[in-house]
Amino acid sequence: MDTVLYQVEGAIATVTLNRPERMNTMNEELLQAALGALERGAGDDSVRVMIMTGAGRAFCAGGDLGSMAAGDVPGTPGTIGVQARIDNLRHAMRTSQLLHEMPKVTIAAINGACAGAGLAWACAADLRYCAESAMFNTAFMTAGLSGDFGGTWTLPRIVGPAKARELYLLAEKFPAREAERIGLVSRCLPDAELMAEVQRVATRIAGFAPLTMRSIKANLNDADGLSFSEMLDREAERHIRCGQTDDAREAAAAFLEKRQPVFAGR
Repeated sequence: MDTVLYQVEGAIATVTLNRPERMNTMNEELLQAALGALERGAGDDSVRVMIMTGAGRAFCAGGDLGSMAAGDVPGTPGTIGVQARIDNLRHAMRTSQLLHEMPKVTIAAINGACAGAGLAWACAADLRYCAESAMFNTAFMTAGLSGDFGGTWTLPRIVGPAKARELYLLAEKFPAREAERIGLVSRCLPDAELMAEVQRVATRIAGFAPLTMRSIKANLNDADGLSFSEMLDREAERHIRCGQTDDAREAAAAFLEKRQPVFAGR
């Protein structure tokens, strides 16, 4: 059985982590398959939105503790040197980089347990929605590990640095409603309604002009590291370039004609 499933419907690609018997924990096979699925979606011009979710009762419960007990860190197969293990883990962590940086809108549909590196994956996405049964935990402190997959960078930007420190340093489980309260997820939904709502959101986003979508995401990402003056320069350039596209002209025409625009990505 494939450890990661990849499905495309229209302009929406769905990546489903598929080790339900292990709560979709990360082993080498799942990591490589997830990376391949995300790269596939990132390189497909017909895909505008990517959803990541999990099979069974978990989104992703982090690293496979069985592998760690055997001395393996996810993303680092076999008994190899420290630097090679670091390099392999960094390669696996490209999954988070793709979720954050790819020119698509990424959505985490958190259907259940979401912990450790699995929480970091969710935080790397642009948007997060969760089921009422979902439970969250940074988990690294209790695992004797310092954290990977970008969570210490993304989580403070989502919930604020003070709250992120509390979540990492105490490593206590917290429920879906608390995740909603602190702004970790946009909405907490009844389990049976989660995927339908995420599909609705994805469909709405996929209907916007793809070049505009990419530029807005690029602006939001650039804002993390640029000064205000530099950001104004970047916004001005992208705004004018978007205004020169066929899609911008189509948006204006559709507004005047009181109809839905049809965007071609040009």
